[in-house]
Amino acid sequence: MKVMIVGCGRVGWRLASDFTDRGHEVSVIDIRPSSFRRLPENFPGKTILGTGIDEDVLRSGNIQDADVFIAVTEEDNTNIMSAQIARNIFHVDRVILRIYDPVRAEIYRGLGLTVVCPTTTVAGLIEEEVLFANGSESHARSRS
Repeated sequence: MKVMIVGCGRVGWRLASDFTDRGHEVSVIDIRPSSFRRLPENFPGKTILGTGIDEDVLRSGNIQDADVFIAVTEEDNTNIMSAQIARNIFHVDRVILRIYDPVRAEIYRGLGLTVVCPTTTVAGLIEEEVLFANGSESHARSRS
C-alpha cells in the first residue's frame, strides 16, 4: 500500500514508522526540516520538505499513486485543505484527517471525509473513565 502523510509530528512519525515497518511505501511531508529527525535513522520512506496544500509538493511525493492520504499537522486548516486536495484533485481513495475542533470535525465528516477528532475522543474516554469505572454510573442509576 502507498501511504502519504502530511505532518511529521508525534502522530505522523508514528504512523510513518508503523506503516514502513509493515512493508508499506510511505511519503511524509512537513514544513519543518527538524520534524524528520523523529523518524528512525534507517527510515526507508520518502521525506518531502514543504506544505501539504501545495500541489507540486504533493506530486513530488507521488500523491497520484497514493492509496491512502493522511493529514495530521497541528493545523486544522492545513489538514482540511490538504485532504480536500487529495480527494477532489488527485482522487485518492482513502483520505483521513485530524481536526481538533469538534464542530468543524462534524461538518467535514458530513461532507464524507474520514475525520478523527482527538478532542472528542479524549473527552469521551475521560467521561467513560469517570462515569463507568468502578460501576459509579450504574450505581447512581440504580439509586434513582
